Amino acid sequence: MPGPSPGGSPERETGAGGRPRGPGRDRRVRFRLPHTAIALPTVREEERLFYRRLEALAVPGPGGFGPLFVADGWSDLTGESPRATLGRTRPGVAGCEGPGKSRAKGAGFGDPGWALSAVSPADDRLLRKRVVRAGLGGPQPRPGQEVSVKVLGALEDGGLVERDPRLTFVPGHGDVVQALELGVPTMQPGEISFFLAACPYAYGRPGREPDVPPEAPLLFEVTLLEVRDGPDPQPLPPAARLRLGSQRRERGNFHFARGDFAAALRSYRLALHALDGPATAPPGPEEEEELQEQRVKCLNNCAAAELKLGQVEEALAACEAALRISPDNGRALLRRGQLLAEQGRDAEAALVLRRALELDPASKVIHAELSRLAKRQSAPSSTASQDPRHDPMPPPSPGCVGEFGCAGTDTRPAPSWRG
Repeated sequence: MPGPSPGGSPERETGAGGRPRGPGRDRRVRFRLPHTAIALPTVREEERLFYRRLEALAVPGPGGFGPLFVADGWSDLTGESPRATLGRTRPGVAGCEGPGKSRAKGAGFGDPGWALSAVSPADDRLLRKRVVRAGLGGPQPRPGQEVSVKVLGALEDGGLVERDPRLTFVPGHGDVVQALELGVPTMQPGEISFFLAACPYAYGRPGREPDVPPEAPLLFEVTLLEVRDGPDPQPLPPAARLRLGSQRRERGNFHFARGDFAAALRSYRLALHALDGPATAPPGPEEEEELQEQRVKCLNNCAAAELKLGQVEEALAACEAALRISPDNGRALLRRGQLLAEQGRDAEAALVLRRALELDPASKVIHAELSRLAKRQSAPSSTASQDPRHDPMPPPSPGCVGEFGCAGTDTRPAPSWRG
């Protein structure tokens, strides 16, 4: 058989009699190319490159990340005017102190101690971006698309607390911290960027035990590796649907405990979507019972988050959906009774609350709600005729979220790295 021709051109096999086979006559082509190895940086080399870039930014330094929050060369992703955020927290997120401020106990954007004159315009720069290497020119991720990124993250002292060589998520699903949720959709494939995140866009007031302190800002280095269309919902066995639904509900509980009620609501709705998704096989009796229990938990938690967001009608609809599945669910009955009383629908509220009391006769909360309702109904008719809600019920309590305790009391460690 002839050897390779000069220059690495393909060799041609000969047919019978040594004659070359003509084009299209079962000719077989072989390319003999030199073996090429692409060297990838090791973990230590990646870290060295990361810390060199930090040093170029003068991090770590005596001012921590403070100087970077006011430095030029960064773009701001928060999208609010500087004074729009003073004296209040970002909607749905627990507040933290402004960048570069001392961490006095209880001080934060949402606390009364912050005066307009005491905060500079730079304090609004809660999420900032700096491009390290431009992308390859491809389109930015669109809503619903799935992305894969490489992430490194550091504290102000330079301590590395995040490392993920390939993190895959769908922006908007609440699977990662807000810095990545909002930052990655601004990138192009192949791009490397820094994202400087104040605590509302990182791990909030609680931080993340044991490595991220409370109210800590973070600096992320993110490489956008791949963008692709989001996966279509695939049929899953009942056990997988239960596992995915439980994971998303627990993630919602984590967001709720941090005060990010919008992200919590997204997670609870995604949990319901997983529980109601296509199945590879019908669930057995025990699996169906557990699926129904998980749905009721998610609906109750949706109602709690919707109340926090002021979505009263949506909260009432979630309670009613939970009661259609489990008519004797005490939490849904109590919350529905409170909401009906708040709307002035006293007769309906009394029926619902009495049913809740039958299920839990020792409940002080239900007794108190019925007592308020009775006092309101026994008020002078002249006053009542002016406004059926002349003595309105107090705003309904959001109750407890999940099955581990009341909102804000989840003592379990935060999910590793994902927000």
